[in-house]
Amino acid sequence: MPLADELLPASTADELAARLAGPGRPADALRACAGELAGRAYGERVELLRDAVLADLPEEFPAFAAAVRAALTDPGFTGWMTLPVCQAVAVRGRETDAAFEPALALLAELTPRLTAEYAVRPFLLADQSRALAVIRRWADHPDPHVRRLASEGTRPRLPWAVRLPALAADPAPVLPLLDALYRDDSEYVRRSVANHLNDVSREHPALAVEAAGRWLAAPAATTERVVRHGLRTLIKAGDAAAMAALGHDPDVPLVVDGPRLAADTVTLGGHLEFACAVTNKHDRPATVVVDYVVHHLKANGTRSPKVFKLATRTLEPGETWRTTRRHSIRPLTTRRYHPGEHAVQLQTNGRRHPEVAFTLLPAEG
Repeated sequence: MPLADELLPASTADELAARLAGPGRPADALRACAGELAGRAYGERVELLRDAVLADLPEEFPAFAAAVRAALTDPGFTGWMTLPVCQAVAVRGRETDAAFEPALALLAELTPRLTAEYAVRPFLLADQSRALAVIRRWADHPDPHVRRLASEGTRPRLPWAVRLPALAADPAPVLPLLDALYRDDSEYVRRSVANHLNDVSREHPALAVEAAGRWLAAPAATTERVVRHGLRTLIKAGDAAAMAALGHDPDVPLVVDGPRLAADTVTLGGHLEFACAVTNKHDRPATVVVDYVVHHLKANGTRSPKVFKLATRTLEPGETWRTTRRHSIRPLTTRRYHPGEHAVQLQTNGRRHPEVAFTLLPAEG
């Protein structure tokens, strides 16, 4: 996938103009737009191209939709160039009451060319009940791209997209969609369902665990993987209900050794190295999710915990699992490290074990 700054170059405007032009419709705005894209941020390029599409195509929605559908007969009308067209559909489709449902239907036709997930959201913000009445039917669509659109377009925390505050506050209206799609034949669709469930879990952990329980009670061969991915944020946080849903007993008897640090000082830019071991003391096999938590020192002297995955292992009675880990402590754009005393600890099935302190030293030189 190209970087955002590489998407929608000047050539996109000419390619769109060639595909959207028609009798008496030379697509002059798109051709003029080509010279304005260089040096613009990705979002600005989408908006410029969207506005040019709106300027070049008819104002009346039926004629507008006919021009877009004519472009869809060209296999070359695909990929990133379709995103500003989808955004134009979102604008034109909300200009009149009669265009609302037809515009959503047009987005379902466009989504197989890349995705219409961002363009669906303005309709949900404008009239959630009306939009969902259309979107729910997509769950039975023969095209997996359209089925995925039902899940992805309604995600409350979709990356790069405007938030859906009503669905973030109350996801109940879309949970039936996820119930209908969690066993979908397409991994593309199931992945979206799992990501959507993870979005729900951030504000409504109990609802997410309840949904996961329904799915696990009527599973397909792929359901455990969907649930595990959908509850990943709760699992990392050690949520007891999420652990129990996946059969990970927080109270399973274990002997946990470690973390044993290779050194109790780490220089910024280096690595925190440790070893650990987990032994199953139960009289039957136990599945154990082993994570580690690094407690980073903040500027105000408090600590901020961050959970990292180690492994998930099924241990036989008396079996011991051992591992070592080198954890990078290097400057990141998303984290600022402060010299001083930090700590690390193990976490098994959500249960945290004693912390081990280490000192972070400033970078040398």
